[in-house]
Amino acid sequence: MDHQNKSEADWKQELTPEQYRVLREKGTEAPFTGEYTDTETDGMYHCAGCGTPLFDSDNKYHSGCGWPSFDRGNLDNLETQEDTSHGMVRTEVLCKKCGGHLGHVFPDGPKETTGERFCINSAALKLEEK
Repeated sequence: MDHQNKSEADWKQELTPEQYRVLREKGTEAPFTGEYTDTETDGMYHCAGCGTPLFDSDNKYHSGCGWPSFDRGNLDNLETQEDTSHGMVRTEVLCKKCGGHLGHVFPDGPKETTGERFCINSAALKLEEK
């Protein structure tokens, strides 16, 4: 199915209420509550909406922020845009294939790698173990 032309009714039928709130309504799960916040399992994190591969577990680290954090992602499958909601200026991270909201990227990641922290909602991800 063409994910970009999917109706909101289709999305609501396919996603859990929490996945829908995060991916389609740009919601944020509460810190330290997501399934993958402390996961150390090897594998690939895919978009929970469309299955596109987004983040490799090799790039996941514990930032202490309360959400899964990665120092880089599969840039071919990610896009960013300015987010001025909630009185802040941030960089939103979206799945390039389905447009799902994943989280935000910040410039306070590990300096020894990219310096970036992709702060991603667990509800937006599905881990495929290696």
